Amino acid sequence: MGTSEQRAAGRGPRGPYASGQARRQAIVDEALAVFARTGFRGGSLREIAKRVGVTPAGLLHHFADKEELFAEVLRQRDEKVRAAAGDPAEHTLLEQASRVVAHNQTTRGLTSLYAIVSAEATDPEHPSHADFATRYRDRATEAEEILRLGQAAGEVRQDVDPAHAARLISAVMDGIQLQWLLDDSVDMVLLFQEFVDRYLLPEAPTGD
Repeated sequence: MGTSEQRAAGRGPRGPYASGQARRQAIVDEALAVFARTGFRGGSLREIAKRVGVTPAGLLHHFADKEELFAEVLRQRDEKVRAAAGDPAEHTLLEQASRVVAHNQTTRGLTSLYAIVSAEATDPEHPSHADFATRYRDRATEAEEILRLGQAAGEVRQDVDPAHAARLISAVMDGIQLQWLLDDSVDMVLLFQEFVDRYLLPEAPTGD
């Protein structure tokens, strides 16, 4: 292989493929901004296409329909949250949840999108209804098991019901997020830590 070929082999995608990938990501980025402001139903493919500088037909070259585009926006949102949180291994659930809250406070657009769409998805006819119902159910099941392990290790209070606490963690996170979106003086990290300290963590032993 010649020198020029070696240089080319070490580079990332170029030409039409790279341009298409960049355009696809630009569409996702603008869709996030639109969906975060108006929700799924209010989001217009025409507006998204205009913001990117393509025709609606050009947008549909990259995504079959609004549902597919929205699914990609949510997928990328979930990837960013997972990267910020880390793995919920062992008994790190509360630390992971705290990291998610801190991350969400730095990503207003994504947090707004999640709040709007999760509310919209309570409608059984919404395309993400089943996904959100499953998401909350699976999250609660996973959290319940980790909380039980935490209780066995003495890291979580013995007098809380793990099944109830698992649902409350999501409820508190979502509720604080909504208040923060309405009033950015609300400190989500501080309030969530207060919930964890007062409701979930064992009391520190006191000296005799």
